[in-house]
Amino acid sequence: MKKTLISTTLAILLSANLVYADGNITNAQKSQNVSHSALTKATNKANKSKDGVKLGQEALNAVKLTQDALIALNKNNKDEAIKKIEDALGKLEVILQNPKAPALIPLKASVAVNEFKGSNSDIENAVISSIALLQNHRVQAARHITQALQDEIDFTTVNLPMVSYPAALKLAAKKLHENKVDEAKAILATTLRTFVEVTEVTPIGIIEAQDLISAASKVAKKDKKLALSHLDAAKNALKRDELLGYTSRSDTTYKMLNEAINKVQKEIKGKNKAEKLFEDLINKLKEFKDKAVKSIKG
Repeated sequence: MKKTLISTTLAILLSANLVYADGNITNAQKSQNVSHSALTKATNKANKSKDGVKLGQEALNAVKLTQDALIALNKNNKDEAIKKIEDALGKLEVILQNPKAPALIPLKASVAVNEFKGSNSDIENAVISSIALLQNHRVQAARHITQALQDEIDFTTVNLPMVSYPAALKLAAKKLHENKVDEAKAILATTLRTFVEVTEVTPIGIIEAQDLISAASKVAKKDKKLALSHLDAAKNALKRDELLGYTSRSDTTYKMLNEAINKVQKEIKGKNKAEKLFEDLINKLKEFKDKAVKSIKG
């Protein structure tokens, strides 16, 4: 990890030197600013989506009642527990009466940004180091390294599963009517741990590449060097995601995207009639990103 920290610190120092003494900003710094802006916009969008998630109030109430039922049982109040479970089932019935009721009801939503601040060389070195550690069965040391190898925005929802949750409550109530209190406790405790977590993972490099390519298309006619800088930064961002293992179900590959960017750069250096090439590249990258975003259930 020392190597990564040193490299990251060095990168920060180098980026600071991209600004000339007279205050003029280099093209590399301008490209970096586009990348930072892209991440900020994507993060704000994710947070806005989080705030827009409609939480299932009846489901939340049912969970609270389930917790209350377990508390009642721990106080040896079986009748109170049965009443709480019945109330919880009543809350869920309100949801189930809707023929379009979703299988998962959101209880909580959150956004986490895991940005990798090192270089692509840092990633390659970290992978080599972790492989060497694993070969020597130093699993925990390798895990410590690989945990840092993320460059993504995670949008997570914790959901109540409507298929299993009501059934579990009914089973707990049945056990209580049979005076099997310990079994009912175990069922309720397990039920309160069986929420479904769904995380949508969006690679940051792809987000940055989109905005960098868009920015390059807008300045290509008037500032070739800046456009080329943006495209170099886009290639670097995509390479980072490739090294980190973010793949896509799209027919388009990282190699094809890199070739398409090279083609645009060649055109900018020549006759500079790259409008159609930019359009094709932007569409390819959009398709790639749409299919690179993955949902993980936990």
